[in-house]
Amino acid sequence: MPKPRQNTSAPSKRGPLRYGDNMTIRDPHGPAPEGVSAVLALVIGFASFAALAILGLGMLTFFADIDIIAVPGLDIWPGIVGMVIAIAVFSGMLWPVLVRERPHFPSVILVAIITVIAHVATVWVSALLSGATAVQASDAAAQLVTRGSSAVVLAAALVAAWIAVALRRTQANPPRWPWERNEEE
Repeated sequence: MPKPRQNTSAPSKRGPLRYGDNMTIRDPHGPAPEGVSAVLALVIGFASFAALAILGLGMLTFFADIDIIAVPGLDIWPGIVGMVIAIAVFSGMLWPVLVRERPHFPSVILVAIITVIAHVATVWVSALLSGATAVQASDAAAQLVTRGSSAVVLAAALVAAWIAVALRRTQANPPRWPWERNEEE
């Protein structure tokens, strides 16, 4: 094994330079990757939650052969308003999680629970505002919980928030063409 040569061309405060003193420990391609930006993770989380929730609710109605809200005298608007507000609350709750340098995965549980609560509460309030009685509005909110709609929204929120946090936390390198890679890799 060859002996490393010593570089004694310029003394430093620690004495003469040794092998490896002039080597850098920084990545020559820039700083280490820190995952995607918080804004991009939020957009992906938003789109994932909206798509998963709407798809999941559609599959629930198709395979279980039930209506999400089946209250006589109540139209579809409370359900639509409830989903729009749930998507907005999901995004609003996810943003403070994603702006952290290293977001924590357990925080997605809180995001999902608050999203479901907002969905049910919004359906109840919008049913009242659309002219339904308190009994009809309560029946609509109860149907969301008992027929599985809230479970679908909870699962969609958990998965979408987890995806957003995972994207933010990733340490993956961006893809490179073969000619962009170092010979040492």
